Amino acid sequence: MVFPDIAPALGPIEWAVTGAAAARLYMPERATRGLDVVIRAEDGPRARERLRLAGFSYLGELAIGGSTWRTPDGFPVDVVECREPWFAHALKEAQSNRDAQGLLVLPMPFLVLMKFRAGRVQDLADVTRMLGQASDEALASVRSLFAQWLPGGGEDLESLIELGRLEMSR
Repeated sequence: MVFPDIAPALGPIEWAVTGAAAARLYMPERATRGLDVVIRAEDGPRARERLRLAGFSYLGELAIGGSTWRTPDGFPVDVVECREPWFAHALKEAQSNRDAQGLLVLPMPFLVLMKFRAGRVQDLADVTRMLGQASDEALASVRSLFAQWLPGGGEDLESLIELGRLEMSR
């Protein structure tokens, strides 16, 4: 799937792709109806103004923090405003983590952490698929990030890794 290039609209604001568009870098692509990007919460007002000036249509607020938009040609875009203490580091790493289309993608350990904390069924399904085919090195990075930022989630993380391995071994 080809997603819109929102870099010109956001300009100098640091951002990264999250959601299904990001997960496709780490697992088989699944269908999605929009593009999810994540920015620092403090960049929210400036991002909203830049999107408006670029011709995006504001559709409303996101329950998780942020807003939803439509590009001038009609593609839905959710802009998640993240307040997590680890997020500045995640964004920095995303600046050199591009997918085949050239989109800046949240690195897998941070994407797993974000999806795990969201706790929605689809997010957890994505997590198991990503972890089920991840290398030992990638899994070590995820475990390290969880130990630092979500130490109580280690047992659940190991369960998701095992479920993912079982699913990917079919």
